Amino acid sequence: MFDQHCLGFLRQLEQNNNREWFKANQTQYEAQVRSPALQFIENMSPHIAQLSPRLNAVAKKVGGSLMRPQRDARFSKDKTPYKINVGIQFRHFQGKDVHAPGLYLHIANEGCFIGAGIWHPDSKALNQIRSCIDENPRAYTKALDAVAAGCFDMQGDSLIRPPKGFDKHHPLIDELKRKDFIAIKPFAAEQLCQANFESWCAEQFAHNQALMRYLCFALDLDY
Repeated sequence: MFDQHCLGFLRQLEQNNNREWFKANQTQYEAQVRSPALQFIENMSPHIAQLSPRLNAVAKKVGGSLMRPQRDARFSKDKTPYKINVGIQFRHFQGKDVHAPGLYLHIANEGCFIGAGIWHPDSKALNQIRSCIDENPRAYTKALDAVAAGCFDMQGDSLIRPPKGFDKHHPLIDELKRKDFIAIKPFAAEQLCQANFESWCAEQFAHNQALMRYLCFALDLDY
């Protein structure tokens, strides 16, 4: 179970974001961050299976639902080696990486949130989703209504101009401009420490079932 020590460690890491400090405090990281995260994933497994048997909930230190703490700083001006957040993704089993449709939990001192959808899909997947919205607008609108009813917000990057091949006067043109299809809901850090946190997460994820089904349908994935 998460507690205030998780955010406390992330706060310390932000102030000491270097390999020497992290190595010296590896035991603290294991006890306060990684172990609670892996236990959360384990506890969420039956909830995730109930939402969809196609989503993975894998409680492994490496290669599972817990995203690695190391940053990929190759193309960033920020060369700090570690993330100052915890990221947990329950993604579609047919997805190769973080860019697959999935459910997501983000824990950070700057803000915690829960999310669902697909982030930065490649050009082929993006075109499939846009074509599906163009051809099946009613089902997509219903998915958006369900997202909004759960107090989630569609967020992410969008094009400035309409994508090629789509009518600029399309009634869903703002949706067709999206480069990410992710629904986000912030929550207070105190929620992490509640005894019902796992069941609460499952309830929140359920608000995005229509969106997840739609995205998987668009990408020819089972859900």
